[in-house]
Amino acid sequence: MKEGQPKAIELSEYRVPPYLISTTELQVDLNEDVSYVTSTLAITKNPDSKSYSDDLVLNGSVDLDTQTIKIDGRELLSNEYVIEGDQLTLFSVPQSFQLETNVALKPQENTALEGLYKSGDMFCTQCEAEGFRNIAWYLDRPDVMSQYRTTIRADKARYPILLSNGNEVARGDAGEKHWVTWEDPFKKPAYLFAMVAGDLKHVEDHFTTMSGRDVTLQIFTESHNIDKVDFAMTALKNSMAWDEKTYGREYDLDIFMIVAVESFNMGAMENKGLNIFNTSCVLARPDTTSDAGYQRVEAVVAHEYFHNWSGNRVTCRDWFQLSLKEGFTVFRDQQFSADMGSETVCRVSDVATLRNSQFPEDAGPMAHPIRPGSYIEINNFYTATVYEKGAEVVRMIRTLLGEANFRKGTDLYFDRHDGQAVTTEDFVRAMEDANDADLSQFRYWYSQAGTPVLNVSDAYDDAAKTYTLTIEQSCPATPGQDDKQAFHMPIALGLLGAEGQDIEFGIDGADVAHVVTDNQYTAVLNLRESSQQFIFSGVTEKPVVSLLRGFSAPVKLNFDSSRDDLQFLMQHDSDGFNRWEAGQRLAVAVIQDVVGQIQQGQAIDIDTRIVTAISGLLDEAVNHSADSQIDKAMLADMLVMPTEAYLAELTEVADVDAIHEARDAVRLLLLNKLKGLFLSVYKLNQSSASYQMDSNDVAQRGLKNVCLSYLMMSSDTEAIDLCVGQFEAADNMTDASAAIRALINCPAEAAAVPREKALTTFYERWSNEALVIDQWFGMQASCPLPGAIDRVKNLLRHDAFTMKNPNRMRSVVVSFAFQNTVNFHQKDGSGYEFLADCVIELNGINPQMAARVLSPLTRWRKYDAERQAMMKAQLTRILDEEKLSPDVFEIASKSI
Repeated sequence: MKEGQPKAIELSEYRVPPYLISTTELQVDLNEDVSYVTSTLAITKNPDSKSYSDDLVLNGSVDLDTQTIKIDGRELLSNEYVIEGDQLTLFSVPQSFQLETNVALKPQENTALEGLYKSGDMFCTQCEAEGFRNIAWYLDRPDVMSQYRTTIRADKARYPILLSNGNEVARGDAGEKHWVTWEDPFKKPAYLFAMVAGDLKHVEDHFTTMSGRDVTLQIFTESHNIDKVDFAMTALKNSMAWDEKTYGREYDLDIFMIVAVESFNMGAMENKGLNIFNTSCVLARPDTTSDAGYQRVEAVVAHEYFHNWSGNRVTCRDWFQLSLKEGFTVFRDQQFSADMGSETVCRVSDVATLRNSQFPEDAGPMAHPIRPGSYIEINNFYTATVYEKGAEVVRMIRTLLGEANFRKGTDLYFDRHDGQAVTTEDFVRAMEDANDADLSQFRYWYSQAGTPVLNVSDAYDDAAKTYTLTIEQSCPATPGQDDKQAFHMPIALGLLGAEGQDIEFGIDGADVAHVVTDNQYTAVLNLRESSQQFIFSGVTEKPVVSLLRGFSAPVKLNFDSSRDDLQFLMQHDSDGFNRWEAGQRLAVAVIQDVVGQIQQGQAIDIDTRIVTAISGLLDEAVNHSADSQIDKAMLADMLVMPTEAYLAELTEVADVDAIHEARDAVRLLLLNKLKGLFLSVYKLNQSSASYQMDSNDVAQRGLKNVCLSYLMMSSDTEAIDLCVGQFEAADNMTDASAAIRALINCPAEAAAVPREKALTTFYERWSNEALVIDQWFGMQASCPLPGAIDRVKNLLRHDAFTMKNPNRMRSVVVSFAFQNTVNFHQKDGSGYEFLADCVIELNGINPQMAARVLSPLTRWRKYDAERQAMMKAQLTRILDEEKLSPDVFEIASKSI
């Protein structure tokens, strides 16, 4: 460890806070040069603390210019306290007292975007996880909960809107300035504090709660974006109604506000009553926002609103419990999205995200349980494991208990712990107590890292009419955890007969959590042992098994299904997710065949069963194009080949070049064999009707644009003309961006001129729309064609690019390093050098973002020896930097 680098914080060392803060009063005076924050805290000794010290240590930052410190109105002498870096120690404080501190800040210089900073001409805050300490001296930890009263003063002309948590209680003028006081009646930790000051416009609506209370809803943004918030308002009202119906949770304040800001490290933040959003997660208009963008807005608005209970009313005791609020709330927003659209498509999307982001994390040097045991910088643990895998763990509890019993558990959890800072153990115990259940073995999901592997074999006994499944579970070693205990997990499955129907069967009741008989026959099995056998009786014919329906557990499955069986499941499985999954497994097998042929220098010979399977999907889309029962969104998903990132994850040593070549070869074969069908489906799903953001239209556009992506693998001008025509005629961003992305990715020489023309037209048309230009940057940075390094370096030099805006940085750096696999892993190592250069630059601007973009380099063990050496060399170069932030140091040092 470098001298001066921080040490890890351990969960085992948690102690209750030695002092508590009952009330927090803030006076915030905002100015263009220096701003001032006066905090008045009512502090008392914590009766539950075993600390015998009379000294009080408060969190702060080196950027706090402390003006005065007073206890009970008396200014302290210099020998009564000491400031050392980011800590203020008060010596021999009373058992109960009032502490007043006054600090000076320069928010306009805060490029890390933590605490109080400026986004454009707007003052705003981001306090999760530990940003409040950049605003005032405080006990900045989630188990210190306080009532807040905040008064903001600022120039009336520049900042006519002054917002904070809770309800407005007073306002007035003071010369050229004005002030507003906000009071939050609910105790909250400092990470939920929020404040905004700016020249903003807003839209307003109202929601009547189930108890008859009227709640004012307001969404604020800068004036040029005010025409893009209507959809977010609809999503908010839908979220409020859904949470009342599904979880019985009612909103508690008189007003709920959302503010959209352009410079924001995260997607959004659930501050009590005043949610601050990245503009990309709240602004939506058909001509500037794709269908995926709309869906993201809907999901994120719901997610942050749902936090009002799962995160705010019941919060985390410490940051090791982060998944308590994030995993649970991700699961809740996934449920909401499924109810608003296609359940199957939402589940496919959730699982694809898990496999492409979380599975690699579980297999890398930063692997950690959803409740980590230690950390150096908590910002590094806002991970796919905490969020997405955390959601899967909650989903498994619901699958094991059943929907009604899960609701009993959540009711008890919210009622028992309202107003408290609690742990994941409290959540699981509420589930047990509400249902007289035993989840003791299930708790290993919270403490063990890694993705479990299931090895499954089967046998059918025709004479006894029994079908036997043998399941063996294991979990690879992860940092600090070589040996793993067996997990308790739900295995949802069905058995299909020769006609494609679900077969009813019998099974020992001890092995079954419950059976679902609604439109299918699915048993949810309790897998608890390292090796466990399940015997199904009354099975009158040899079945085809449909395993892990709905992806009932976040595992890797090894089961030797024949390719004929996979085709059969694609066509007949009553579980929509498993129809998609069968197609993915078939595609993986075929692509892996081709990877092997490429590596052996053999001629490419592609299993034609993939052609038959895709042909069947396209036939379904053509022959049932007018059928309202056909799920076009699911068909679109089933036409998409597994990603290169997922294909790499399935191998011990990823051959990125062979994977890229093989995947393209399979897609090109499908086009050559089925071009007429792709074209027919494309044309059948063209529409001259005006844009509608509803599930049917979204599905139709999605299916059409998947077909376009296949057609554009061709070198003929017919497809290029079709694509250019769609781009020029598009009245919505979904079709426009799909067309220009297809042009950008098209390898045909004939696409070069229309590609450059389209890029120029796109930029000129949307140069004043920041989020659209982010798309413009991102599409080019993720292009898999040769020459990517030169393209991304040129994009960094573009006048519209800046590293200081996280959205703009992500549009280039993340799009290239995370999504452009074949070019990031170029054999000359130039992709690795490029990312390391960006990390080093970002480290001095925004350490949190620097750490987040570093992760592709941390997965060096997945690649060949030459690439490993080059990736490690760049990690070493990063570690050799002076003044390396704790954020970057933690990830780079653990990785190397």
